[in-house]
Amino acid sequence: MLELLLCSLLTIFPDYLYRRYGQGKRLGKEITLYSVFFELRWGITMCLMLTIGLITVIFYNHPSTSNAILYFRTVPIISETNGRVAEVYVSGISSRIKQGEPIFRLDSSAQEAAVESAHRKIAEVDAALVVARTDLLAAEGRIQEATSAYQQSIDELDMKQELMRRNSATVTVREIERLQNVVDGRKGSVAAATAAKDAAEARISTLLPAEKASAQAALAQAEVDLSKTVIRAGVSGHVEQFGLRVGDIVNPFMRPAGVLIPEGAGRKAITAGFGQIEAQVMKVGMVAEATCVSKPWEIIPMVVTTVQDFIAAGQFRGGEQLVDPNQAIRPGTILVFLEPLYEGGLEGVTPGSSCIANAYSSNHDEIAKPGTGALRGFVLHAVDAVGLVHAALLRVQALLLPIQTLVFAGH
Repeated sequence: MLELLLCSLLTIFPDYLYRRYGQGKRLGKEITLYSVFFELRWGITMCLMLTIGLITVIFYNHPSTSNAILYFRTVPIISETNGRVAEVYVSGISSRIKQGEPIFRLDSSAQEAAVESAHRKIAEVDAALVVARTDLLAAEGRIQEATSAYQQSIDELDMKQELMRRNSATVTVREIERLQNVVDGRKGSVAAATAAKDAAEARISTLLPAEKASAQAALAQAEVDLSKTVIRAGVSGHVEQFGLRVGDIVNPFMRPAGVLIPEGAGRKAITAGFGQIEAQVMKVGMVAEATCVSKPWEIIPMVVTTVQDFIAAGQFRGGEQLVDPNQAIRPGTILVFLEPLYEGGLEGVTPGSSCIANAYSSNHDEIAKPGTGALRGFVLHAVDAVGLVHAALLRVQALLLPIQTLVFAGH
Protein backbone atom coordinates (compact mmCIF):
# COMPACT_ATOMS: atom_id res chain seq x y z
CA MET A 1 0.00 0.00 0.00
CA LEU A 2 2.81 2.37 0.88
CA GLU A 3 4.57 1.57 -2.39
CA LEU A 4 1.37 2.32 -4.29
CA LEU A 5 1.04 5.71 -2.62
CA LEU A 6 4.65 6.61 -3.39
CA CYS A 7 4.35 5.55 -7.02
CA SER A 8 1.05 7.42 -7.46
CA LEU A 9 2.82 10.67 -6.53
CA LEU A 10 5.17 10.12 -9.47
CA THR A 11 2.58 8.94 -12.03
CA ILE A 12 -1.11 9.56 -11.31
CA PHE A 13 -0.64 12.92 -9.64
CA PRO A 14 1.37 14.49 -12.53
CA ASP A 15 -1.15 13.01 -15.02
CA TYR A 16 -3.98 14.65 -13.09
CA LEU A 17 -2.16 17.97 -12.99
CA TYR A 18 -1.76 17.84 -16.76
CA ARG A 19 -5.44 17.00 -17.25
CA ARG A 20 -6.54 19.73 -14.82
CA TYR A 21 -4.35 22.62 -15.85
CA GLY A 22 -3.23 21.57 -19.32
CA GLN A 23 -6.59 20.39 -20.67
CA GLY A 24 -8.89 22.16 -18.23
CA LYS A 25 -10.65 19.03 -17.03
CA ARG A 26 -12.04 19.16 -13.51
CA LEU A 27 -12.91 16.58 -10.88
CA GLY A 28 -16.65 15.93 -10.74
CA LYS A 29 -17.14 17.42 -14.23
CA GLU A 30 -15.03 15.87 -16.99
CA ILE A 31 -13.19 13.56 -14.57
CA THR A 32 -15.74 11.44 -12.74
CA LEU A 33 -15.73 8.02 -11.08
CA TYR A 34 -16.65 6.47 -14.40
CA SER A 35 -14.22 8.37 -16.62
CA VAL A 36 -11.21 8.50 -14.31
CA PHE A 37 -9.85 5.17 -15.57
CA PHE A 38 -9.89 6.57 -19.14
CA GLU A 39 -8.77 10.10 -18.39
CA LEU A 40 -5.89 9.03 -16.14
CA ARG A 41 -5.11 5.79 -17.97
CA TRP A 42 -1.47 6.65 -18.58
CA GLY A 43 -0.85 7.57 -14.97
CA ILE A 44 -2.71 4.54 -13.61
CA THR A 45 -0.89 2.15 -15.97
CA MET A 46 2.49 3.63 -15.14
CA CYS A 47 1.63 3.58 -11.43
CA LEU A 48 0.82 -0.12 -11.51
CA MET A 49 3.99 -0.94 -13.43
CA LEU A 50 6.15 1.22 -11.18
CA THR A 51 4.54 -0.22 -8.04
CA ILE A 52 5.19 -3.80 -9.13
CA GLY A 53 8.77 -2.94 -10.03
CA LEU A 54 9.32 -1.08 -6.76
CA ILE A 55 7.90 -3.95 -4.69
CA THR A 56 10.14 -6.38 -6.56
CA VAL A 57 13.24 -4.25 -5.97
CA ILE A 58 12.42 -3.73 -2.30
CA PHE A 59 11.62 -7.33 -1.46
CA TYR A 60 14.59 -8.70 -3.40
CA ASN A 61 17.30 -6.31 -2.22
CA HIS A 62 15.88 -5.78 1.27
CA PRO A 63 14.37 -9.15 2.19
CA SER A 64 11.86 -9.59 4.97
CA THR A 65 10.58 -12.63 6.85
CA SER A 66 8.18 -13.47 9.62
CA ASN A 67 9.88 -16.87 10.15
CA ALA A 68 12.30 -15.61 12.78
CA ILE A 69 12.53 -17.27 16.19
CA LEU A 70 14.81 -16.94 19.20
CA TYR A 71 15.77 -20.62 19.38
CA PHE A 72 17.38 -21.88 22.57
CA ARG A 73 19.08 -25.15 23.46
CA THR A 74 17.69 -27.52 26.08
CA VAL A 75 19.48 -30.31 27.92
CA PRO A 76 17.42 -33.34 29.01
CA ILE A 77 17.96 -34.34 32.63
CA ILE A 78 18.63 -38.07 32.47
CA SER A 79 20.74 -40.60 34.32
CA GLU A 80 23.30 -42.89 32.71
CA THR A 81 21.74 -45.97 34.27
CA ASN A 82 18.30 -47.18 35.22
CA GLY A 83 17.29 -46.85 38.82
CA ARG A 84 14.79 -45.79 41.43
CA VAL A 85 14.96 -42.24 42.76
CA ALA A 86 16.14 -42.16 46.37
CA GLU A 87 16.48 -38.40 46.93
CA VAL A 88 15.54 -35.20 45.09
CA TYR A 89 17.56 -32.02 45.68
CA VAL A 90 15.54 -29.63 43.49
CA SER A 91 12.37 -28.19 44.94
CA GLY A 92 9.42 -27.44 42.67
CA ILE A 93 9.00 -27.95 38.95
CA SER A 94 11.05 -24.85 38.08
CA SER A 95 14.27 -23.87 39.79
CA ARG A 96 17.58 -22.18 39.15
CA ILE A 97 20.70 -24.33 39.47
CA LYS A 98 24.46 -23.88 39.14
CA GLN A 99 26.92 -26.11 37.36
CA GLY A 100 27.90 -29.17 39.42
CA GLU A 101 25.01 -28.95 41.86
CA PRO A 102 23.13 -32.25 42.45
CA ILE A 103 19.64 -32.61 40.99
CA PHE A 104 18.60 -36.05 42.25
CA ARG A 105 20.10 -39.32 43.47
CA LEU A 106 19.29 -42.90 42.54
CA ASP A 107 19.28 -45.87 44.89
CA SER A 108 22.98 -46.80 45.25
CA SER A 109 22.86 -50.02 47.32
CA ALA A 110 24.37 -52.20 44.56
CA GLN A 111 27.09 -49.63 43.78
CA GLU A 112 27.99 -49.22 47.44
CA ALA A 113 28.23 -53.00 47.79
CA ALA A 114 30.54 -53.12 44.78
CA VAL A 115 32.76 -50.42 46.30
CA GLU A 116 32.93 -52.30 49.60
CA SER A 117 33.73 -55.54 47.75
CA ALA A 118 36.56 -53.81 45.90
CA HIS A 119 37.96 -52.45 49.18
CA ARG A 120 37.84 -55.96 50.66
CA LYS A 121 39.63 -57.37 47.61
CA ILE A 122 42.44 -54.82 48.02
CA ALA A 123 42.73 -55.72 51.71
CA GLU A 124 42.85 -59.41 50.76
CA VAL A 125 45.68 -58.78 48.31
CA ASP A 126 47.60 -56.79 50.94
CA ALA A 127 47.21 -59.69 53.38
CA ALA A 128 48.38 -62.13 50.71
CA LEU A 129 51.41 -59.89 50.15
CA VAL A 130 52.34 -60.14 53.84
CA VAL A 131 51.95 -63.93 53.71
CA ALA A 132 54.05 -64.07 50.55
CA ARG A 133 56.87 -62.16 52.27
CA THR A 134 56.72 -64.70 55.13
CA ASP A 135 56.86 -67.53 52.59
CA LEU A 136 59.91 -65.86 51.05
CA LEU A 137 61.69 -65.89 54.40
CA ALA A 138 60.75 -69.53 54.91
CA ALA A 139 62.03 -70.37 51.42
CA GLU A 140 65.34 -68.67 52.20
CA GLY A 141 65.61 -70.76 55.38
CA ARG A 142 64.91 -73.95 53.47
CA ILE A 143 67.55 -73.03 50.91
CA GLN A 144 70.10 -72.52 53.66
CA GLU A 145 69.13 -75.81 55.28
CA ALA A 146 69.21 -77.70 51.97
CA THR A 147 72.54 -76.10 51.04
CA SER A 148 74.10 -77.16 54.37
CA ALA A 149 72.83 -80.71 53.99
CA TYR A 150 74.07 -80.81 50.40
CA GLN A 151 77.51 -79.59 51.40
CA GLN A 152 77.66 -82.11 54.25
CA SER A 153 76.78 -84.98 51.90
CA ILE A 154 79.44 -83.83 49.44
CA ASP A 155 82.07 -83.72 52.17
CA GLU A 156 81.11 -87.22 53.38
CA LEU A 157 81.20 -88.55 49.81
CA ASP A 158 84.64 -87.02 49.19
CA MET A 159 85.94 -88.57 52.42
CA LYS A 160 84.65 -92.04 51.54
CA GLN A 161 86.06 -91.80 48.02
CA GLU A 162 89.48 -90.80 49.42
CA LEU A 163 89.44 -93.79 51.75
CA MET A 164 88.47 -96.06 48.87
CA ARG A 165 91.41 -94.77 46.80
CA ARG A 166 93.68 -95.71 49.68
CA ASN A 167 92.34 -99.31 49.48
CA SER A 168 90.60 -99.06 52.81
CA ALA A 169 88.53 -102.14 53.55
CA THR A 170 86.04 -100.14 55.53
CA VAL A 171 84.47 -98.53 52.43
CA THR A 172 82.42 -100.52 49.96
CA VAL A 173 81.22 -99.63 46.47
CA ARG A 174 77.67 -99.81 47.69
CA GLU A 175 78.43 -97.19 50.31
CA ILE A 176 79.87 -94.89 47.66
CA GLU A 177 76.78 -95.32 45.47
CA ARG A 178 74.49 -94.61 48.43
CA LEU A 179 76.36 -91.42 49.27
CA GLN A 180 76.26 -90.33 45.60
CA ASN A 181 72.50 -90.78 45.61
CA VAL A 182 72.26 -88.74 48.83
CA VAL A 183 74.29 -85.94 47.21
CA ASP A 184 72.06 -85.95 44.13
CA GLY A 185 68.92 -85.91 46.30
CA ARG A 186 70.15 -83.05 48.43
CA LYS A 187 71.19 -81.14 45.29
CA GLY A 188 67.58 -81.52 44.08
CA SER A 189 66.37 -80.24 47.48
CA VAL A 190 68.54 -77.12 47.01
CA ALA A 191 67.04 -76.62 43.53
CA ALA A 192 63.50 -77.11 44.86
CA ALA A 193 64.12 -74.63 47.69
CA THR A 194 65.57 -72.12 45.22
CA ALA A 195 62.57 -72.57 42.92
CA ALA A 196 60.24 -72.01 45.88
CA LYS A 197 62.09 -68.78 46.67
CA ASP A 198 61.86 -67.63 43.05
CA ALA A 199 58.12 -68.39 43.07
CA ALA A 200 57.68 -66.38 46.27
CA GLU A 201 59.65 -63.49 44.81
CA ALA A 202 57.58 -63.61 41.57
CA ARG A 203 54.41 -63.66 43.62
CA ILE A 204 55.57 -60.62 45.58
CA SER A 205 56.93 -58.63 42.63
CA THR A 206 54.49 -59.56 39.85
CA LEU A 207 51.38 -61.59 40.70
CA LEU A 208 50.16 -59.81 43.83
CA PRO A 209 50.84 -56.26 42.46
CA ALA A 210 48.88 -57.19 39.33
CA GLU A 211 46.02 -58.50 41.45
CA LYS A 212 46.13 -55.34 43.55
CA ALA A 213 46.09 -53.16 40.42
CA SER A 214 43.07 -55.10 39.14
CA ALA A 215 41.36 -54.66 42.50
CA GLN A 216 42.12 -50.93 42.46
CA ALA A 217 40.75 -50.66 38.93
CA ALA A 218 37.61 -52.49 40.06
CA LEU A 219 37.36 -50.04 42.97
CA ALA A 220 37.71 -47.07 40.62
CA GLN A 221 35.02 -48.51 38.36
CA ALA A 222 32.75 -49.11 41.33
CA GLU A 223 33.31 -45.55 42.57
CA VAL A 224 32.50 -44.21 39.09
CA ASP A 225 29.30 -46.25 39.04
CA LEU A 226 28.50 -44.93 42.51
CA SER A 227 29.09 -41.34 41.41
CA LYS A 228 26.72 -41.86 38.48
CA THR A 229 23.87 -42.40 40.90
CA VAL A 230 24.02 -38.68 41.74
CA ILE A 231 22.89 -36.68 38.71
CA ARG A 232 24.41 -33.19 38.64
CA ALA A 233 23.86 -30.15 36.45
CA GLY A 234 26.36 -30.03 33.58
CA VAL A 235 25.80 -26.28 33.07
CA SER A 236 24.29 -23.45 35.04
CA GLY A 237 20.73 -22.63 34.09
CA HIS A 238 17.09 -23.27 34.86
CA VAL A 239 15.48 -26.63 35.61
CA GLU A 240 12.02 -26.66 34.05
CA GLN A 241 9.14 -29.17 34.06
CA PHE A 242 10.84 -31.17 36.80
CA GLY A 243 8.19 -33.48 38.20
CA LEU A 244 10.46 -36.24 39.52
CA ARG A 245 9.70 -37.57 42.98
CA VAL A 246 11.24 -40.13 45.37
CA GLY A 247 10.32 -43.66 44.32
CA ASP A 248 10.02 -42.93 40.59
CA ILE A 249 11.88 -45.12 38.10
CA VAL A 250 14.25 -43.25 35.76
CA ASN A 251 15.15 -44.74 32.38
CA PRO A 252 17.72 -42.90 30.22
CA PHE A 253 16.06 -44.15 27.02
CA MET A 254 12.41 -43.66 27.85
CA ARG A 255 11.87 -41.24 30.71
CA PRO A 256 13.94 -38.06 31.23
CA ALA A 257 13.50 -36.40 34.59
CA GLY A 258 13.07 -32.89 33.21
CA VAL A 259 14.67 -30.20 31.07
CA LEU A 260 17.69 -28.01 31.86
CA ILE A 261 17.85 -24.72 29.96
CA PRO A 262 21.43 -23.36 29.98
CA GLU A 263 21.95 -19.87 31.31
CA GLY A 264 21.89 -17.30 28.53
CA ALA A 265 20.25 -19.67 26.04
CA GLY A 266 18.13 -17.90 23.43
CA ARG A 267 19.59 -14.49 24.21
CA LYS A 268 22.38 -14.34 21.67
CA ALA A 269 20.94 -14.59 18.17
CA ILE A 270 17.72 -14.76 16.18
CA THR A 271 17.38 -17.60 13.68
CA ALA A 272 15.53 -16.43 10.58
CA GLY A 273 14.45 -18.22 7.42
CA PHE A 274 14.48 -16.11 4.24
CA GLY A 275 13.18 -17.19 0.85
CA GLN A 276 15.42 -19.15 -1.50
CA ILE A 277 15.35 -16.31 -4.02
CA GLU A 278 17.34 -14.24 -1.53
CA ALA A 279 20.31 -16.64 -1.65
CA GLN A 280 22.37 -14.24 -3.79
CA VAL A 281 21.48 -11.23 -1.67
CA MET A 282 21.96 -12.49 1.89
CA LYS A 283 25.54 -11.76 2.95
CA VAL A 284 27.36 -11.81 6.25
CA GLY A 285 27.60 -8.29 7.64
CA MET A 286 24.24 -7.02 6.33
CA VAL A 287 22.44 -4.65 8.66
CA ALA A 288 19.06 -5.94 9.81
CA GLU A 289 16.19 -5.04 12.11
CA ALA A 290 13.73 -7.14 14.04
CA THR A 291 10.65 -6.76 16.19
CA CYS A 292 9.45 -9.56 18.45
CA VAL A 293 6.04 -10.46 19.80
CA SER A 294 7.30 -10.73 23.40
CA LYS A 295 8.69 -7.16 23.22
CA PRO A 296 6.22 -5.13 21.14
CA TRP A 297 6.75 -1.61 19.84
CA GLU A 298 10.50 -2.15 19.88
CA ILE A 299 12.82 -2.22 16.86
CA ILE A 300 16.04 -4.14 17.55
CA PRO A 301 19.08 -3.31 15.36
CA MET A 302 20.70 -6.55 14.18
CA VAL A 303 23.52 -7.74 11.94
CA VAL A 304 23.78 -10.91 9.85
CA THR A 305 26.55 -13.08 11.31
CA THR A 306 26.01 -16.42 9.57
CA VAL A 307 24.30 -17.54 6.36
CA GLN A 308 23.87 -21.30 6.06
CA ASP A 309 25.04 -22.63 2.70
CA PHE A 310 22.52 -25.47 2.60
CA ILE A 311 18.74 -25.61 2.53
CA ALA A 312 17.33 -28.09 5.01
CA ALA A 313 14.46 -29.11 2.72
CA GLY A 314 16.93 -30.78 0.34
CA GLN A 315 18.51 -33.18 2.80
CA PHE A 316 17.95 -36.93 2.66
CA ARG A 317 19.12 -40.05 4.44
CA GLY A 318 20.32 -43.15 2.72
CA GLY A 319 17.70 -45.88 2.78
CA GLU A 320 15.75 -48.37 0.76
CA GLN A 321 13.62 -45.83 -1.16
CA LEU A 322 14.58 -43.40 -3.89
CA VAL A 323 14.10 -39.68 -3.28
CA ASP A 324 11.28 -38.05 -5.24
CA PRO A 325 11.47 -34.21 -5.27
CA ASN A 326 7.71 -34.10 -5.85
CA GLN A 327 7.27 -35.30 -2.27
CA ALA A 328 8.60 -32.02 -0.88
CA ILE A 329 5.62 -30.30 0.73
CA ARG A 330 7.05 -26.78 0.58
CA PRO A 331 10.33 -25.21 -0.50
CA GLY A 332 12.85 -24.60 2.21
CA THR A 333 14.37 -21.34 3.34
CA ILE A 334 17.84 -19.84 3.70
CA LEU A 335 18.84 -20.09 7.35
CA VAL A 336 20.34 -16.86 8.66
CA PHE A 337 21.59 -15.95 12.14
CA LEU A 338 21.05 -12.39 13.31
CA GLU A 339 22.87 -11.01 16.33
CA PRO A 340 22.21 -7.69 18.10
CA LEU A 341 24.19 -4.79 16.71
CA TYR A 342 24.62 -3.44 20.23
CA GLU A 343 25.26 -5.24 23.50
CA GLY A 344 22.09 -6.11 25.38
CA GLY A 345 19.91 -5.70 22.31
CA LEU A 346 17.86 -8.81 23.09
CA GLU A 347 17.28 -7.98 26.74
CA GLY A 348 13.61 -8.31 27.56
CA VAL A 349 12.92 -10.62 24.62
CA THR A 350 11.70 -13.99 25.86
CA PRO A 351 13.69 -16.94 24.41
CA GLY A 352 11.55 -18.81 21.91
CA SER A 353 9.69 -15.65 20.88
CA SER A 354 8.52 -15.21 17.29
CA CYS A 355 9.89 -12.18 15.46
CA ILE A 356 9.67 -10.27 12.18
CA ALA A 357 13.02 -9.44 10.61
CA ASN A 358 14.23 -7.24 7.77
CA ALA A 359 17.68 -7.28 6.18
CA TYR A 360 19.00 -4.34 4.19
CA SER A 361 21.44 -4.49 1.29
CA SER A 362 24.23 -1.93 1.08
CA ASN A 363 25.94 -1.06 -2.20
CA HIS A 364 28.20 1.63 -0.75
CA ASP A 365 31.40 -0.25 -1.59
CA GLU A 366 30.23 -0.85 -5.16
CA ILE A 367 29.29 2.81 -5.58
CA ALA A 368 32.65 3.96 -4.18
CA LYS A 369 34.63 1.92 -6.74
CA PRO A 370 36.40 4.09 -9.31
CA GLY A 371 35.02 2.06 -12.22
CA THR A 372 31.35 2.52 -11.29
CA GLY A 373 29.54 4.74 -13.80
CA ALA A 374 27.19 7.58 -12.91
CA LEU A 375 24.08 5.74 -14.10
CA ARG A 376 24.98 2.56 -12.22
CA GLY A 377 25.82 4.55 -9.14
CA PHE A 378 22.47 6.36 -9.33
CA VAL A 379 20.60 3.04 -9.64
CA LEU A 380 22.50 1.54 -6.71
CA HIS A 381 21.77 4.67 -4.66
CA ALA A 382 18.10 4.25 -5.50
CA VAL A 383 18.17 0.56 -4.53
CA ASP A 384 19.68 1.44 -1.14
CA ALA A 385 17.25 4.30 -0.65
CA VAL A 386 14.11 2.22 -1.18
CA GLY A 387 15.14 0.19 1.87
CA LEU A 388 13.59 3.07 3.79
CA VAL A 389 10.19 1.83 2.59
CA HIS A 390 10.77 -1.59 4.12
CA ALA A 391 12.02 0.00 7.33
CA ALA A 392 8.82 2.05 7.50
CA LEU A 393 6.75 -1.09 6.86
CA LEU A 394 8.52 -2.88 9.71
CA ARG A 395 7.69 -0.04 12.06
CA VAL A 396 4.07 -0.13 10.96
CA GLN A 397 4.05 -3.88 11.64
CA ALA A 398 5.60 -3.31 15.06
CA LEU A 399 2.94 -0.69 15.81
CA LEU A 400 0.05 -2.90 14.72
CA LEU A 401 1.42 -6.20 16.09
CA PRO A 402 -0.13 -5.90 19.59
CA ILE A 403 -3.47 -4.78 18.11
CA GLN A 404 -3.46 -7.59 15.58
CA THR A 405 -2.52 -10.15 18.26
CA LEU A 406 -4.90 -9.01 20.99
CA VAL A 407 -7.86 -7.78 18.97
CA PHE A 408 -7.98 -9.50 15.62
CA ALA A 409 -6.58 -12.88 16.70
CA GLY A 410 -9.74 -13.89 18.55
CA HIS A 411 -8.83 -12.92 22.13
